[in-house]
Amino acid sequence: MKNNLGILFVCLFCQIVLGQNNSRKPLHGQVVNDFLAIESGYIMNVNANVRTFIGVGGLFDILARPKDTLLFSGLAFQSKKIVLTEKDCAEILFKVKLDLVNNELKEVVVHKELKVKSLDQNSQHYVDMQFEDDKQSTAKNTAMYSDQTIKYGTDFVRIFKDVKKLLSKKEDVQEDVVSDIAFVEYAKDNFTPDFYSKTLALKPDEIELFLMYCSNDAESKKYLKPDDKFQLMDFMVNKNKEFKKIAVSQK
Repeated sequence: MKNNLGILFVCLFCQIVLGQNNSRKPLHGQVVNDFLAIESGYIMNVNANVRTFIGVGGLFDILARPKDTLLFSGLAFQSKKIVLTEKDCAEILFKVKLDLVNNELKEVVVHKELKVKSLDQNSQHYVDMQFEDDKQSTAKNTAMYSDQTIKYGTDFVRIFKDVKKLLSKKEDVQEDVVSDIAFVEYAKDNFTPDFYSKTLALKPDEIELFLMYCSNDAESKKYLKPDDKFQLMDFMVNKNKEFKKIAVSQK
């Protein structure tokens, strides 16, 4: 009897899932940029648990319906999250403008010879001098806030709150977008590349998409403190299992 009920439950669950996906229609779209043709990357429909690749000319097809959340991610452009509207789904070709990642390298000048002028014998007073703003012979980081957990480190929670206060004055800015940025940047800065490539077995071009996927879960906002690093790690390991199960469709 229990086995029959289990089979019935699975069948009903499959019908519900299939019914939801049947209500979705193929969304034909294109990602564009003013300076460069984007022809690689991923697009994920979080609500439908499907993702697809960006093809030649930036074209893509994905099952979607109004109010679905699409995540765009790739190595060449900045990640973006869009909640679809009725108008978006009615478009013959839904276009999404993406900003490129700024990978400019700073100019480095190398001199063949370096002459060092020796200090005079009465130079000890220079060594004994302290900076006016610093009592430990190291300049303070006055531009970034720090909770002193890591000396002269950055308090991402404080930055997140301050940025949200500034952006809240603009009507066209959503709080969840700021939250996504805070989580993605914090996760990238606090875990080594090996954690993503080896522990989570993610490809380089999947990392940003995975972090955006995690940020879409309200649970991720609870782990933006240094003391919660192990909880954040456990959270991402569990979310990675879900991420790996998401179906991938290719044109």
